[in-house]
Amino acid sequence: MRKLVTPLFFAVLLITYHLLSITAVRAANCEVGDCSNLEDCQKKIEECQAVISTYSPAHTTNKNQLAALEKQLKNIESLIQSAEHQLKQVEGEIFDREVELEYQREIFNSKVRSFYIQSRKLSPFLLFLAAENAAQLTRELSYRTNAANEDKKVIIQVSQDLKELAEDKEKLEKNQIWLNQSKQSLAPQTEFLRGEVEKVEGYLSTVSAKIASLTAKQEALLAEKASTFQTSVGDVPLADDPASRPDYNPGFSPAFAAFSFGAPHRKGMSQYGAWGRAQAGQSAEDILRAYYGNLEIKKDYSNVSIHVSGYEYCNPDRGRFIDERVDLETYAKRIYEMPSSWIDNDSAALKAQAVAARSYVLARGGKICPSECCQVYKPSNKGGAWDAAVDATRGWVLVANGQPFSAWYASTAGGFIYSYTSGGHTTPGIWDTSCGSQTCWTNEAWEKKADCPWFYKGWYKSRSGSTCGRSHPWLNQEEMADILNAVLVYRSGQGAEHILPVDYVSCFGGSGEPWSMEKMRQEAGNHGGAVTSVSGIEKPFYSSSGKTERLVFQTNRGSFEVAGEEFYTVFNLRAPGRIALKSKLFNIEKK
Repeated sequence: MRKLVTPLFFAVLLITYHLLSITAVRAANCEVGDCSNLEDCQKKIEECQAVISTYSPAHTTNKNQLAALEKQLKNIESLIQSAEHQLKQVEGEIFDREVELEYQREIFNSKVRSFYIQSRKLSPFLLFLAAENAAQLTRELSYRTNAANEDKKVIIQVSQDLKELAEDKEKLEKNQIWLNQSKQSLAPQTEFLRGEVEKVEGYLSTVSAKIASLTAKQEALLAEKASTFQTSVGDVPLADDPASRPDYNPGFSPAFAAFSFGAPHRKGMSQYGAWGRAQAGQSAEDILRAYYGNLEIKKDYSNVSIHVSGYEYCNPDRGRFIDERVDLETYAKRIYEMPSSWIDNDSAALKAQAVAARSYVLARGGKICPSECCQVYKPSNKGGAWDAAVDATRGWVLVANGQPFSAWYASTAGGFIYSYTSGGHTTPGIWDTSCGSQTCWTNEAWEKKADCPWFYKGWYKSRSGSTCGRSHPWLNQEEMADILNAVLVYRSGQGAEHILPVDYVSCFGGSGEPWSMEKMRQEAGNHGGAVTSVSGIEKPFYSSSGKTERLVFQTNRGSFEVAGEEFYTVFNLRAPGRIALKSKLFNIEKK
């Protein structure tokens, strides 16, 4: 007998149908008529994403996840098409079975008639009279009995076949009805899901357009606020500013402050993380592989010539001009990127730094500047434990595909290291913690275990120490409400060019037209109602990719939700003075 419709096909379709049915019920609460109120629209879209996307339990709105969702929708459509094709096959099979059923009925009826006739001819008395002798009688009785038994077997088999055919037909008819019902349910759900994707894509396009439309003045401000921390741990005193810590008392309440986890680029080796790992017993090779992946560590690289040329600092107005040619090992001994006091576990951190410094300069072709814009170089050997670490790793270079690898590093990354690609090799993106995952962040971050003063910090000073009259990074309630009102204006796209610090002209020395807090509040009132009070903030959601995904403030408007990327941009544009976020992994504290 031919097989019925593949059971696995129905199982897969049933599971898909069931999950989407549940999703549709839950997602019905996130439908909105329009997006005239962008805040509500954004909130609804994120609610929908949390339900319909198994890829985004965190309300994430990036385009990769949208593409994945579109792929799911296409799979659903393909599944419906497959179901329709299967239905046609089922219908043909039902027809064939019905023909076969009629044929089997005829066989059955014929066998029953034959059995009935044969049973009447099987009278032992008639056979006795017709038989010439006992032997013939015995043979005839045996033949008739065997024939009757065979007919009984055929009748039993035909009966079973008829029963199975009838059951198969009933199942096929039920499956046909179920598939039709599934199609009717899946089709509108597919359209609904596509609509939600289009809403999110529309929102992202709006945000992207706003970012693209930022004025040159705003772009410069963002760059300055985000990049004022360009330094290495060996280039500045390891002093922690008490006012930048979360336990600082600003003297008023409620008070709000933005604290960054790490700075600036968060790629490659964390210098404080390397020291924390060294203190825990990891070797230089362990540290290098943790941050750069499974690269070859070539241990006999030639002592080639290096050309150092440029000013001592990124700012050409500061420091002297240096122009020297030295061999690779001399160059490494004149790198001032890590404190010589970090000698735990046979100076494992210093050794890892020496290898990274060699690899970095070689990857640049042996031509490099002496400032923190490249890596800090001074015209004299650093000496001490640093020179010893360089000697201990003489000729050690990270190599990818036969070429020196561009080994990035920075003082601190806040506990998450972004991956990057160079020379055909991609470094791992990792939670830089003792457990190797987000579950033990922040307490078990290697940087925190090494007491990094920049692991979690509120920033309110420029590199030169300018504060624009601010003595700490804390904002009062009116200033925090002003930031949220700037978010509303930013979303609207109307007047976004006026999102600058209220003290922009006096603090940054340039011309501009920042709106006052009163003006910002008035304009925000045209977009769903201004924020006039902020009573609290929920714990931020941190994505698995090492970013703050979203924030929820409690305001006079109720819950005010802001995407992490959006808040990062608006905060750095509007926060007064030099107050800034240096990392997209951040938190907002309230006192």
